[in-house]
Amino acid sequence: MLLFTPGPTPVPESVRQAMATPTLHHRTPEFEAIFKEARERLLKLYGMDECVMLASTGTGAMQACVVNLCEKKALTINAGKFGERFGKIVESMGKELVELKYEWDTPAKIEDVKEALAANPDIDAFFVQVSESAGGLRHPVEEIAAYIKSVNPAIMVVADGITAVGVEPIEVTNIDALVTGSQKALMLPPGLAMIGLSSAAVEKIGKGKDYYFNLASEIKKQQQNTTAYTAATTLIIGLNAIFDEIDKEGLDALFEATAKRAKATQAALEAIGFEMYPQTPALSMSTVFDEDAEPIRKLLKTKYGVNMAGGQDHLKGKIFRINQMGLIPVYESAWVVNSIELALDELGRRPFDGTASRVFNQTYFKA
Repeated sequence: MLLFTPGPTPVPESVRQAMATPTLHHRTPEFEAIFKEARERLLKLYGMDECVMLASTGTGAMQACVVNLCEKKALTINAGKFGERFGKIVESMGKELVELKYEWDTPAKIEDVKEALAANPDIDAFFVQVSESAGGLRHPVEEIAAYIKSVNPAIMVVADGITAVGVEPIEVTNIDALVTGSQKALMLPPGLAMIGLSSAAVEKIGKGKDYYFNLASEIKKQQQNTTAYTAATTLIIGLNAIFDEIDKEGLDALFEATAKRAKATQAALEAIGFEMYPQTPALSMSTVFDEDAEPIRKLLKTKYGVNMAGGQDHLKGKIFRINQMGLIPVYESAWVVNSIELALDELGRRPFDGTASRVFNQTYFKA
């Protein structure tokens, strides 16, 4: 079965083998050396001043950013389940919430952010998804972040990059915290969350404002190549192993291949009659709105060995999402679009003539 859901993504064999080695105690020089290497490589990936690793899901890192970087009032972007989640975390932490809400196919508008900041000068933190995976949407995060910092440099800009880090270059000049999770482009099992931090964010964190998600204590410990609490040892070993795989071709090559795969998939799907759902598609996944989304997904899983994701809430049964994150062999992506065309034939929608595979390969290899 080919796993093409936008997380968890497949774990490469070399990474599984690395994680199958004997367990190390986390308070040993041996593991500290492994942690140091992973930390240095993570800082290079982020291109930021500081980073922390947490034994947590991505949601835990989102909460850590709210707790440590928002004093009183937050502005959030809600254009899907994960933007909605930031708002729920803010309210659960007892902070004031200003929420800009959009349809799940619609990116945030800088004009709305301008109006919200003007009406709420006491906003001290901004929370947004780089890639909102509920609908496969890319927000103009860098543009909005630059505007916010031009208005008030003290506002903390927090970006959920869980389905963006390792997918595309992200301009972090005006971002104070950038979150990601192990089970996306880094192709590890779930359970390790990572946050890149600006020096301004580190300063604002100060002494920390939580117990487990106390980023101040984590930063202090992780600068010493250890953790405040038990480290996710196996996943951190795996993190070094996936960096080894990425380094074989380089990060720029990974970004290029991901973008080419996303472009080729979109071209193939459009060639057989689909339209992309989001107005500004993210590179992390290819999302299609179609009333036959569930029959198509079922045929792909039961007959063609492809597991791709559907929609949630009001989009349940109406979209399907094809993962583009990670080190995906191009022939697997070609098979996915070919299988979708075969499914359309079985559903009586369109005779199979190999268009999807042809367009995919022409776009990927010839464009």
